[in-house]
Amino acid sequence: MKRLFSCVLVTMVLMSLGSGSQAQTKIGYISLQELIVAMPEYKKANSDMADFQKALQQQANDFQLEFQRKDSIFTADSTKWTPAMREVKRKELNELYVKIVNFNQSAQQQMQKKEADLLEPIQQKAVQTTQAVAKENGYAYILSKEQLIAFPAADDIFPIVAKKLGLNPNATAPPAGPAGGVKPKP
Repeated sequence: MKRLFSCVLVTMVLMSLGSGSQAQTKIGYISLQELIVAMPEYKKANSDMADFQKALQQQANDFQLEFQRKDSIFTADSTKWTPAMREVKRKELNELYVKIVNFNQSAQQQMQKKEADLLEPIQQKAVQTTQAVAKENGYAYILSKEQLIAFPAADDIFPIVAKKLGLNPNATAPPAGPAGGVKPKP
């Protein structure tokens, strides 16, 4: 009996030590999209993208005007030209048309590359700052707010990260979800 009591006592002590040594894992969340949009670097990148897009649009407009000018000349004067001259001018118009189509495709690719080049360092800064805040505040996991269905406001680390980045967390704080922290489905 004494032996059984000792075994039960030792087991209870070990169980209490085991459960006491287990620390709770802190889990937080953040909307990196909202954080990135609030950063001043994003505002500059957005402005740079707009300027780049305007330059590409101007180039496309110039090509289009050139095509329209040459097409008007072709339409007005082609009856006066020899068949060989008409063929040369028609070929020139076709080449210009192909150039416009290729430029438009290239412009789309250039826009995507420019956007990626401008946003990559901003995204890296946001992620690295979020990781640093998580480490400093003892969070084991930080989840993306956009992937969550329910979330308590207390676990949102947006204000802490915004403060670390030098942003005014009150001015840039993400909008609060509906009552109960339930995010509506899009």
